[in-house]
Amino acid sequence: MVSLLRCYVLALVLSFSATTFAATQFAKKKITLGSKTFVVEIADNQEKQERGLMFRDHLGDDEGMLFVFKNEETRFFWMKNTMIDLSIGFFDKNGTLVDVQEMKTGKNVADSDLPSYASSQPAKYALEMAKGWFDKNKVKIGSKLKIHP
Repeated sequence: MVSLLRCYVLALVLSFSATTFAATQFAKKKITLGSKTFVVEIADNQEKQERGLMFRDHLGDDEGMLFVFKNEETRFFWMKNTMIDLSIGFFDKNGTLVDVQEMKTGKNVADSDLPSYASSQPAKYALEMAKGWFDKNKVKIGSKLKIHP
């Protein structure tokens, strides 16, 4: 009976967590980076930044998420519950691309074993896109990010 109760409680907790994550709504904005203009989801508060691209199993060619922080500092990202490999670009307070890294999926990896991806320089913005996006689109260090109103 105790095992059955534990299973019920665990199922309830997992259901609540999935519902909470699914309920997270991301605004979208048009951005320009290099010669490309496209629309991304915006993570501009702690709840959205913690959720990020968790549990997604696909990103389209020009789909991604822009993390907007209040200040410029070294940023740390990890791939907890992230089902796909991603590329991340870090931008300084002026919107200049200062670092690009490739991040491996966190699928089937214990939280304690997940690597942390730190920006090589202080960053105010981080853009997560599908693996290889920056190379494929020839977006290089020094490129400028423009966020449209």
